[in-house]
Amino acid sequence: MAINLDESQSLQLWHSAAMAQVLDNVPDLTLRQTAIILTIYLQRPPHTVRGLAATLNVTKPVITRALDTMGMMKLVTRKRDPSDRRNVIIQRTVDGSLYLEKLAEIISTSAGELRL
Repeated sequence: MAINLDESQSLQLWHSAAMAQVLDNVPDLTLRQTAIILTIYLQRPPHTVRGLAATLNVTKPVITRALDTMGMMKLVTRKRDPSDRRNVIIQRTVDGSLYLEKLAEIISTSAGELRL
């Protein structure tokens, strides 16, 4: 089922979801980090630093810095690809899954409160 929102309603939804995250003390991720974690969890693995950099049209160091931060939050982990030690495989974690589950709940609740 498609929901049609005008520009103001779209921004209202984004604002409401962002405020709920802030008030609920959910870990703060940048938009880039959010795009990365959503890519990792919504698109079929495997995910590599090189692949994520290409997908987001950024450099590998940008992805590495984001993954460092998300790794400290236990939202993702990394390991060397055993078949090609040059590649780093990014893996999902339980904490990352729970984070996105909570984010989805926040967005769903915010959408339900939106005046259409």
